[in-house]
Amino acid sequence: MVLSPPSSKAIYEMGMETIASDTACYPAKLVHGHIKWLVDNGEQWIFYPCLNYERNEDPSAPNHYNCPIVATYPEVIKNNMDDLFQDNLVRFSQPFLPYDNDLRLADVLTKDLKPNHISKEEIMRAVSKARKEQIRFKNDIKKQGEYALKYARSHDKKCIVLSGRPYHLDPEINHGIDKLINSFDMVVLTEDSVAHMGILERPIRVLDQWVYHSRLYKAAEFVGTCDDVELIQLNSFGCGLDAVTTDQVEEICRSHNKLYTVLKIDEGSNLGAAKIRIRSLKAAMDEREKNGVKAVTDRKPYERQVFTENMRLKYNILVPQMSPIHFTYLEEAMKACGYNAVLLPPVDKNSVEEGLKYINNDACYPTIVTLGQIISALKSGEYDLDKTAVFMSQTGGGCRASNYVALLRKALKDLGMEQVPVVSFNTVGLEKNPGFKITPQMGMRLAVGVVYGDLIMRVLYATRPYEKVPGTCQAILDKWHDKIVRNVIHFNKRDYYANLKGITEDFDRVERTGEKKPKVGVVGEILVKYHPNANNNIVDIIESEGGEAVVLDLLDFFLYGMYSKKFNYERLSGSYKQMWVNKLGIIAVEWLRKPLRKALRESEHFDEPSHIEEAAEAASQIISIGNQCGEGWLLTGEMVELIHSGVENVVCLQPFACLPNHVTGKGMMKAIRKMNPKANIAAIDYDPGASDVNQLNRIKLMMATAHKNMIETK
Repeated sequence: MVLSPPSSKAIYEMGMETIASDTACYPAKLVHGHIKWLVDNGEQWIFYPCLNYERNEDPSAPNHYNCPIVATYPEVIKNNMDDLFQDNLVRFSQPFLPYDNDLRLADVLTKDLKPNHISKEEIMRAVSKARKEQIRFKNDIKKQGEYALKYARSHDKKCIVLSGRPYHLDPEINHGIDKLINSFDMVVLTEDSVAHMGILERPIRVLDQWVYHSRLYKAAEFVGTCDDVELIQLNSFGCGLDAVTTDQVEEICRSHNKLYTVLKIDEGSNLGAAKIRIRSLKAAMDEREKNGVKAVTDRKPYERQVFTENMRLKYNILVPQMSPIHFTYLEEAMKACGYNAVLLPPVDKNSVEEGLKYINNDACYPTIVTLGQIISALKSGEYDLDKTAVFMSQTGGGCRASNYVALLRKALKDLGMEQVPVVSFNTVGLEKNPGFKITPQMGMRLAVGVVYGDLIMRVLYATRPYEKVPGTCQAILDKWHDKIVRNVIHFNKRDYYANLKGITEDFDRVERTGEKKPKVGVVGEILVKYHPNANNNIVDIIESEGGEAVVLDLLDFFLYGMYSKKFNYERLSGSYKQMWVNKLGIIAVEWLRKPLRKALRESEHFDEPSHIEEAAEAASQIISIGNQCGEGWLLTGEMVELIHSGVENVVCLQPFACLPNHVTGKGMMKAIRKMNPKANIAAIDYDPGASDVNQLNRIKLMMATAHKNMIETK
């Protein structure tokens, strides 16, 4: 076994030219240099596995994910350093492994290492020994933490828990902050050396589903029991997940009457500001000791406002906007199920401003937009706050979007609106409310509404750029609205088939200008992709620049989650039951899609959507189906599908610091361009601080290239 040398600026600079996303965190960027060093030093096989899950260290936590970058960054390396590997005949292996299940791990490794002629028995012995050594090492870390604490107290020294993620132990990444703390005559402890001494009363406000985070929270609890220990949290620039952890760690510290310090670090090594912060912390600790300030040790578990059966009849439930075309019908479906659903109006600048005021600004743009929209509505005076609830979806996946609910609850507390229940819409058992249940009837109505929305979006965007008489498409939408709503509420198979056929035929008959325009695919993070106000009306911009926008179906996002369970069963630690339940779900969705497909196939101007299996096959040409965080492999699959179908122009929309999209969006563009040199792809970041002019200019440049390419291919 050969290891690359310790991290350094020189190592970082070695791999700079292969970095796909300049907004990825410094630890991710450093990986490129380490891989380059290994290749330059003649290594012929580099083993760098993908690990979606860590070992489950805390069974009381809802899940045990890895950070999305830690989990899947090998895919970026494979697709952005491939020329280097080919030129040097290097075999690069990046299998997805079930690291949280030793038996499955041994099985998968046996298959993957078969070319190396390693027997299953050898692998099982190796896995067993490695796990025992890991546990021994972890226990040793705990003992060292206890010893360091005992030493500090016997020598009358104060302690700092320097908390963060495992890679923050790297001196190049932490820039020697541990030694800086030592220079103030304080003992440094790591979070994993003391976490076992912290008793975390659950539930906590956030959805605690990442192993690294669980350690942080327990370490903060431990600090809360000590008068002579404080906590400093290291936060890498661009780490989207730490928008969740920093708030929660601070809450735990404050609840114990403790100080909280966070230091944001990146490739810059100037520690002047950090030194001032640490000196101030030391002075504050001394002052608190002098004044007899003590830790408070009676923190209670977080109690959320539950949505009761009685509330269901009396409360308005605010539903944040995500896709205006689809949610028009979904609002009616919710009302038909007995809920007073109120679809919030489109997002405006005030919504963004409210989000920035009350939501951690390191949260992604969709978080700030969505929660800002809700806060703006609650502050408007239009709703009785004692009879209002908020509806939020939760997937339970590794993306930070599953913590929208937690971030909103913090904002409501800060606003003095804690009485407003936040109702989680999820199908994975994250939270339950007596007053809200997802019934088969609700599921059917919502699915039908999404099918209608997908059809309308598909035919509208394919027709409006060519309509000879402006306003024709809008008139057709208005004509069908009430019929669609009636069918969503009172489903009738005959009417459903007739409506889908009739809508398609009406748009097919629209008188067209006859001109040819470049098609532009729109892919990316789900909210930014579908919400016009979140993407600064990108569809309108594409049409005004003489193009036709192609936005693939919302339903595919749900099918992607269902289809992934097959991979999880075959390659990871997923269950057979989960796989089959989701397979049946795909069959049910395709039954609903069947008349839509038929209507589109028989039309003159429209194409039917691909099957999810085809999207997975397209993605698999470049990336593994194991990429399941956020939009995951679906994002890559959509780009490949679009280009294969002749839509060679693609805009990839992503929130700043969206960790999954560093991998499956920006991280895959080089490979896609290699597959099709004519691929015209533009990555556009969305953030409250992003320049609208810069976004517009990037789109205009992409459109100019699209027009040029279309002329050249005539």
